[in-house]
Amino acid sequence: MDLLKNKYGWALLAGSACLFGFAPFGIYPIPVLALAILFALWQRADTPRGAAHLGFAFGLGLFGAGISWIYVALHDYGDMAMLLALPATMLFCAFLALFTALAGYLQARIPAANALRMVLVMPAAWVSVEWLRGMIFTGFPWLTLGYAHSDSPLAGYAPILGVYGVSLVAAISAGLLAYISINLLREPIAALHSTRSGAYPNDMSWSLRSARLAIGSLATVSRGVRSALLILALLWLGGALLRTVAWTQPHGEPFTVALVQGNIAESLKFHEDAVAGTLETYRRLVTQSPARLIVLPETALPLLRRDVPENYVQRLRDHAIQNNGDALIGVFERDNGNYYNSVFTLGTDAEQHYRKQHLVPLGEFIPLRPVLGWFINGVLDIPMGDLTSGGRLQAPLDIIGQHVAVNICYEDAFGEEIIRALPQATLLVNVTNDAWYGHSQAAAQHNQISQMRALETGRMMLRATNTGVTSIIGPYGRVLQQLPQHREAVLLGMAQGYQGTTPYVRWGNAAVLVLIALMLAGSWVAARR
Repeated sequence: MDLLKNKYGWALLAGSACLFGFAPFGIYPIPVLALAILFALWQRADTPRGAAHLGFAFGLGLFGAGISWIYVALHDYGDMAMLLALPATMLFCAFLALFTALAGYLQARIPAANALRMVLVMPAAWVSVEWLRGMIFTGFPWLTLGYAHSDSPLAGYAPILGVYGVSLVAAISAGLLAYISINLLREPIAALHSTRSGAYPNDMSWSLRSARLAIGSLATVSRGVRSALLILALLWLGGALLRTVAWTQPHGEPFTVALVQGNIAESLKFHEDAVAGTLETYRRLVTQSPARLIVLPETALPLLRRDVPENYVQRLRDHAIQNNGDALIGVFERDNGNYYNSVFTLGTDAEQHYRKQHLVPLGEFIPLRPVLGWFINGVLDIPMGDLTSGGRLQAPLDIIGQHVAVNICYEDAFGEEIIRALPQATLLVNVTNDAWYGHSQAAAQHNQISQMRALETGRMMLRATNTGVTSIIGPYGRVLQQLPQHREAVLLGMAQGYQGTTPYVRWGNAAVLVLIALMLAGSWVAARR
């Protein structure tokens, strides 16, 4: 293939291959190997600009393959014309690829010896830019490298350093692999060239001799390569051992949960004629559930809270009280002229509310409204697309003897925001509607993100979604139970509250940022000697 003869083609393919490291595929070594290829290409780049171009090509592959589902949301459910939705998706992927380009440029500008560049500078630059991508313009941390390791040995670092710390260890692993491969290949290639210039370049003896020399050079690897292999093994073994550490302890008694998956078609959800059917679906599923905690998805009831019939609310409340528990119900709220994406409780405890605070640009609010408002309203048709944030600090909901920290949809992508409710919160609940993305891999990727939040906090995560992935995730980040997607069902299971503080809950992202600064400072000092 001509593509494979081009270094940018290799970068593009390596980035595209990362897709298979994330859910639903979950082949977590692939992104590490792909990043090792990028690091090796960066090592050979002639200029910082050349490294940036390679990073951009890698990013185009990574995001073009990994978040192509943006098109589904814009075109299939946002009613954006294909001629606009396709270039809009491509432009968004290209914008995200600028971050990987920035990582390439930055690592090339920092002075460092070859080995330290691959093992310290490149990983530090990569994760610094991942962190920046998760912060700037409200943040988009999707496909952060660490999420691919929610089920890998490296997940053991999550309770200490968070997802960016897992990314850093994975990126260091990629740097070590790049260093090892470059050094292992250097001697065999030199051996082959030396034998080609010998007396019998066209004889069978040349092939045999060159093969013996190549194998012999591999058998006598340098001390640097041996050290790199040892560090690589220790990093992964250390992660596996850390996965066995119990950072938190049970709080209270286990209790039954019912996570309701209504499977309401997004194309019908906000149609006035379909509202009665939606309400009846959720009434039926709720009243058939014997659990103490019943959780409905994000905006399960496509109405304002004040417009939900009171007799309907009372039936749900009576059932929750009969179960000696509570129900969490997704709905919209209006207060002082502002609209909110909310969850409210019904049952044995007084009614409480949580309002989504981290809103999705374009989907839930219009950024730069005076400039972009007329255009967005003209090309997108998203119901309730101009909401108000519920505020940074909201107390956990006190229900069924637990302190429940609710996060709505996209909010669980931001670990530094989830930990604001901790250590007070004993349980995490995510309510989501990923029906916007059809049958793409978006829902599985989102569930993988929730696994990381459970790991970071040492809490169980309960996910109730409209079309999937509805799941119960344990405090070690493992999916304990899960419903099939795109099917009306109720997931019945057991949950347990947890108390205690992981290092990540205490420090947040500060620890990994300090570690990155030390790596860069150490490389700079070594380069000046």
